[in-house]
Amino acid sequence: HVQLVESGGGSVQVGGSLRLSCAASGYTVSTYCLAWFRQIPGKERERVAALDSDGTINYADSVKGRFTISQDMTKTTVKLQMSDLKPEDTATYYCAAKSGACVMSATFYGFWGQGTQVTVS
Repeated sequence: HVQLVESGGGSVQVGGSLRLSCAASGYTVSTYCLAWFRQIPGKERERVAALDSDGTINYADSVKGRFTISQDMTKTTVKLQMSDLKPEDTATYYCAAKSGACVMSATFYGFWGQGTQVTVS
């Protein structure tokens, strides 16, 4: 059973940085996609970064050059380093996992963390 537990987040000034962490367990490293999504009330969840099991990384255009997704050597923690934060980055951020290749739509991710709030002002 895949479990995802997020930490990090909080409030930061414009231009600041934050790091989110997601402790992942119960999944097969060689076959899973790990991703970060964010959601604003009333909007659909948006994928901001994804890490395929083969190491392929993809970012949303809105965060390219500012956000970095990474995984530790044990592959039990996936992080999202966020820099040069903007007010439009304010959202609830979720760690997500799915079996197989990464896809854009949140619909196909079967496992989710509890979410962590990021506020940029």
